[in-house]
Amino acid sequence: MSHIVILVASLGKNVELGAELEKIVRSEGGTPEVINLVELELPLYSTTAEAAGIPQAAKELTATLSKCSGMIVIAPEYNGSTPPALVNAISWVSRSTEGADWRKAFNGKPAVIGTHSGGGGAHVLVAMRLQLSFLGVNVLGRQLLTNFGKPLNPESAETVVSELIQLGASR
Repeated sequence: MSHIVILVASLGKNVELGAELEKIVRSEGGTPEVINLVELELPLYSTTAEAAGIPQAAKELTATLSKCSGMIVIAPEYNGSTPPALVNAISWVSRSTEGADWRKAFNGKPAVIGTHSGGGGAHVLVAMRLQLSFLGVNVLGRQLLTNFGKPLNPESAETVVSELIQLGASR
């Protein structure tokens, strides 16, 4: 069974979107795990913070991402880009990966990106696709864009989640 990690990088509407996707993952035969990156309360990444030690929450997130078969990354648009909680978590994961391959937790993982954004959401989807692709994630072409005027299309979400689960199962 595919273990799909749903990373949510905010509170509010994106948490609701994550909960809807959690149900869809389960209904499509996957095993979902929702992680709210805001609630992890990771310290701001810096080399000084790293020198003080990798936070346990970062180590646990890295282990979870390393073992999952796929992921869904949900974030609102902040100033035309990704929210700090997502960037910070990615920074900690890339620095807490053991061995020389700092992309290990991401490399080759299939992923779906999505947003519920009051600002439209197109910019954050582009930014997530670029960053996650750089990390070695295979971001699916289909993405989930919702906002106050455009609710989640259940059929579209089921299709993309089903594809994610199939790709994850083949890993």
